[in-house]
Amino acid sequence: MPRSFSRRFIQHGLLLCTSAIGTGFLGQYILQKNTLNAYNHPLHKPAVWLGDYPSREAQIDIMSKEAEYDIVVIGGGATGCGVAVDAASRGLKVALVEKYDFSSGTSSRSTKLIHGGVRYLQKAILQLDREQYHMVKEALSERGNLLKIAPHLSYPLPIMLPVYKWYLLPYYYAGIKAYDFVSGRQLLRWSYVISKNKALELFPMLKKEKLVGAIVYYDGQHNDARMNIALAFTAAHMGANVANHCTVTEFIHENIQVNNKEGQTETKKIIRGIKCLDRYRNKEFSIRAKCVVNATGPYTDVIRQLDDSSVPKICQPSAGVHIVLPDYYSPNNMGLLDPNTSDGRVIFFLPWQKHTMAGTTDTPCEITDYPSPMAEDVDFILGEIKNYLSSDVEVRRGDLLAAWSGIRPLVLNPNKKDTQSIARNHIIHVSDSGLVTIGGGKWTTYRQMAEETVDRCIQSANLEPKNDCITKGLVLSGGEKWSPTSYIRLVQDYGIETEVAIHLSNTYGDQANKVADLSILTGKRWPVVGKRLHEEFPYIEAEVHYAIKEYARTAVDILARRTRLSFLNVIAADEALPCVIQIMAKELNWNEKKQKEETDRAKTFLLREMGLNLKRDMRRNVPINFTREEMRYYMKHFRQIDVENKGFLTLSDLKRHLQRMKISNSTTDSDISPEELRILMHEVDQNQNGIIETEEFLQLMSAINTGAVSTSHFIKAARIAKIKNNSMVERSGGGV
Repeated sequence: MPRSFSRRFIQHGLLLCTSAIGTGFLGQYILQKNTLNAYNHPLHKPAVWLGDYPSREAQIDIMSKEAEYDIVVIGGGATGCGVAVDAASRGLKVALVEKYDFSSGTSSRSTKLIHGGVRYLQKAILQLDREQYHMVKEALSERGNLLKIAPHLSYPLPIMLPVYKWYLLPYYYAGIKAYDFVSGRQLLRWSYVISKNKALELFPMLKKEKLVGAIVYYDGQHNDARMNIALAFTAAHMGANVANHCTVTEFIHENIQVNNKEGQTETKKIIRGIKCLDRYRNKEFSIRAKCVVNATGPYTDVIRQLDDSSVPKICQPSAGVHIVLPDYYSPNNMGLLDPNTSDGRVIFFLPWQKHTMAGTTDTPCEITDYPSPMAEDVDFILGEIKNYLSSDVEVRRGDLLAAWSGIRPLVLNPNKKDTQSIARNHIIHVSDSGLVTIGGGKWTTYRQMAEETVDRCIQSANLEPKNDCITKGLVLSGGEKWSPTSYIRLVQDYGIETEVAIHLSNTYGDQANKVADLSILTGKRWPVVGKRLHEEFPYIEAEVHYAIKEYARTAVDILARRTRLSFLNVIAADEALPCVIQIMAKELNWNEKKQKEETDRAKTFLLREMGLNLKRDMRRNVPINFTREEMRYYMKHFRQIDVENKGFLTLSDLKRHLQRMKISNSTTDSDISPEELRILMHEVDQNQNGIIETEEFLQLMSAINTGAVSTSHFIKAARIAKIKNNSMVERSGGGV
């Protein structure tokens, strides 16, 4: 029995090795001259390109007065804006409306990858699934095009697949080489195998125990929200009329006479436009069109049933949660793929915007305007990260900087009788009334989806385009004159910090100088201009002014999509909010009531959708469970501040204590700024009643000890050291 098992094991091992080597050499032979062929197709711009575009309010006025459009698109995500770009580039008259902001839904909450899907290729091969294979091949082709047409927003990213069992190495190698092979002429870089030592050199945080080596392959990464905005304004530059914060309330139907199959005349109801509400100005308007496109992602069924309430639902929503951690969790130029998590899901661990992003989960959910990350999903991701990182790296819940949930719009295909399986690819459906629905798909394939959708619109509504599809190689707004060194001119010409200049160049491309023109003097020797919204991030106040020109009308538009502050650090976003409100109020003439509404709305967004509530709950849920020695130690510090023995600390107590400490340490400047005191109080005063209670103080100490809070201004300012471990094991009672 053992001898038979050994023989079969060796045979399977040799088969895997042979297939891996064969796949690698075959692919290399065919593609040896195509290492960077993702950039071979010529770039171009359309015949019509407006130097500027109307304001948001002017766009809506134009839409309401236009006699009839060829196409009106509902939905301002990647797919909807892609449809607007494609249709406008063919010379069709196009309008687009979005309920909230461009990319406010799924398109800004992605894994930030431009990829074909390694796991889908694996399924395609193992299950002999031709549909999934074609989906991967199509996505890899589109990956190359997207990297080319928006070079300021996208770039190739190496991703490491660590291997901890030697017999899996040829299996994974064969799979990754197949991924290279399917890429064809759009191959970014060759994948390669590296040793254990090289893997640890490239990814020092990686768990080294039992590591046998790793495979590195390449995919693309991008700033998804800014890419979506670039699509929206590319369409606007080509003459499309686009507007955000406009919700569709009703379809405009007309009855026409048609002949049925039997040759008899019957009445048919068809769509001839939409009625909308400008949510910002609370103004109703109508748009008439020959064809209406439903590109609303998770809201696909909402719009379909607005047209016909009897149609069955086809959208199967699934929530994907991502978290953001500090930059020290990963190298700045290498991602990580965990292909075999504890429950079979794939987890990516990627550097993004000088932070570390991890995700995603895949959980069935209900459609909501306010998708929220759940604590159990965050804990799952943190647990998987811990399994792949070195034991030297303490994975702390307190290091969580932000978390968000995006809803994948998986759909059943209404064109097929068999709807038991969910389509991972996209589907296009034309209703009896003429509503064209584009559903499913993924970020990477938005352009192909848009091309097929416009083709279907032309066919179903008998439209007359001026030319065929030209979006392959069509440069998006900001990408035409951009180069990796464009930021240097911003530094030289405007006196902007290098970090800020790089950010502006990589966000706005060749339009970055327009943002710099809006920058105000800092009052310092250096930088000359470019006052930051938050000192830890390169976002500047001029971006708020420019964002308003990009149709931003809420503080959330700024924090989440024009900048990515709320996605990177939810506390920093909360701290930058007053400055954003102040600038927008001045630009948009907001009164005090409007300012308060926007502030409250933004704070609710940060709490509910960006993980601020999770950060607070993590600390509140930590039990106060000290030894007697620890309790005495921390209470001694509390009483040193509470000199009047009130049982709680006031702002005056804290200020007096900090001044006394500065004087005793021979610090000449003993004044404590109001801002410094506000930060310290806000950190400890969880119930926001203006005092620090004993339980709140002990809760903070416990959270620091357990890692639920990573760092604390209060602890450092009050110079309260973490008590060293001792042999006493008896714990005090109590807890929260």
